[in-house]
Amino acid sequence: MINKIGEMPTKPGIYFFKDAKNQIIYIGKAKSIRKRVQSYFSSSHLKDPKTKVLVKNIAKIDYLVVRSETEALLTEANLIKQHKPRYNVYLKDDKTFPYIKITNDDYPKIEIIRSKNLQKDKHIYFGPYSDAKYLRKVMKLINRIFPETNENYRKLKIASRPSKDVYLSIIKKIILFLKGRSNEVRDKIYSQMKLASENMMYEDAAKYRDQLDVINNFIINEKKISHDFKDRDIICVSSITGLGLAMLIRIRNGHLIGTNKFNMKINNDNDINGNTKIFIQQYYSNTTDFPTEVLLDIDVDKKDKLETWLTDIKKSNIKILNPKRGEKKELVKMCRKNCDLHLNEIVIKNKTSTDYLSKKIKSLKNALNIDTYPRRIEAFDISHISGNFQVGGMVSYKDGVPYKKDYRKFRIKHKKGNNDYLSISEVIFRRYSRIKNSNGVFPDLILIDGGKGQLSSAKKSLDSLNLHFIPVIALAKKIEEVFTPNSNNPLSISKISPGLLLLREIRDEVHRFSVKYHRTLRNKNLLQSKLLKIKGIGENRFKDLINTYGSLSNIKNKTEIEIFKDTKIPIDICRAIAEEMKD
Repeated sequence: MINKIGEMPTKPGIYFFKDAKNQIIYIGKAKSIRKRVQSYFSSSHLKDPKTKVLVKNIAKIDYLVVRSETEALLTEANLIKQHKPRYNVYLKDDKTFPYIKITNDDYPKIEIIRSKNLQKDKHIYFGPYSDAKYLRKVMKLINRIFPETNENYRKLKIASRPSKDVYLSIIKKIILFLKGRSNEVRDKIYSQMKLASENMMYEDAAKYRDQLDVINNFIINEKKISHDFKDRDIICVSSITGLGLAMLIRIRNGHLIGTNKFNMKINNDNDINGNTKIFIQQYYSNTTDFPTEVLLDIDVDKKDKLETWLTDIKKSNIKILNPKRGEKKELVKMCRKNCDLHLNEIVIKNKTSTDYLSKKIKSLKNALNIDTYPRRIEAFDISHISGNFQVGGMVSYKDGVPYKKDYRKFRIKHKKGNNDYLSISEVIFRRYSRIKNSNGVFPDLILIDGGKGQLSSAKKSLDSLNLHFIPVIALAKKIEEVFTPNSNNPLSISKISPGLLLLREIRDEVHRFSVKYHRTLRNKNLLQSKLLKIKGIGENRFKDLINTYGSLSNIKNKTEIEIFKDTKIPIDICRAIAEEMKD
């Protein structure tokens, strides 16, 4: 449990405590998800008997990353209303949220209420809203525009009231206004402002202008998740080595009301298009809650057929969109971030874990500000002389120590000369495409021996394989600077940090390993050239020598008699071999 908490993000969001039956028992908000969740397990927190009971019943912890603390506040309220976790009743936060309530009366009242958990009834509710003071100003505005709804007006004699039909038509306009369809309201205020200005009633005109500002700001600022009231589902699908996850975020009436994660069995990690369509078909075949829009982060093929299928089920139009900019794009990015984070969690679960993590690993995680402990690190370096005998080397570290079983060598295949950037790109692509195709295990961190150029090349290869979730950094040699893909400036890490010392050790090891392989390859080539220059040594006899001794280096310091006995090559040629191969 504690290990998993350490792997949680330090971003704002919502956390969910679940019991052994996977039922949500508590929902909370946090500026930093990890820090807030960790606090429940501290000795000071556990002194509270109610918290102690809650913690005792936690079997699983889940989370949702959002864009801001304000968004976390609003989302928490909606999710509590949706799920009604039992421990939210006992462990109350100090926040309640303002709602607009329109009563289900013959002459409905419009009022502001505060509640954590609204009861299901026949009244109409709008909210929650983040700023109660601002909301009261809007209410005053509504009462001024529609004085018939004012409480004082309602107290007039029945004979002075408008008819029920007229009154309900006004209520309908107010509902439309609160849903964002406020053109009629705006037009009325604008007409009043224009009339006042024409009559040189400038103070009144200024008041109407201020009212317009209030309405516009209300519409823009209060709908924190979506700036219109459309019902939307946002869907992202991720997969790694057969492990798949679909993330669905539900927005209703402009507010996030729920998130769902679905584990998927994936046959082809690269078929994101097909995997997404399969999920859409499976999910909407088993739900009655349909949006008007489905937002995706890909351009799904045969979209029109999928839209027709959805429309037939719902009996009204449903659009599938891949937004390229604006608010919708930001919502999709939020969904993608959460999808990748949760899939990474699944990957971590499949890895062997221990209770012990070295100071180096913990220090490195904090220094790099990454979401997981870098228990498995793979490092890469390129070695050559003026572009000749180019090779790549990879070393693997597990829990801070070399894991030589996973060391790898690469002969550079491209023929474009001395190009370190192209070489590192090639090696990264070859390594991780192989792992992806063989359902292997990905590292928690990739280290590149080099600077920003090598790092950029490595990142492009990872992105082309849809492996953007793997953190990758570069460590330059001169002044030990650590670079990340998203910044031109190096990270500020103490020169005596245990994490940086570990990176140096790994960088030096991969450099040593690559240079050794380069030298071996170069020496082999030189020895081969020497042997093939000897009269009487052709391709067949050269192969015989390799088959006999295993490598050219094993021929060194062999006498002519030894070579003759081992190979039956004529003695004069054996003499020439022995002379040529002497150190």
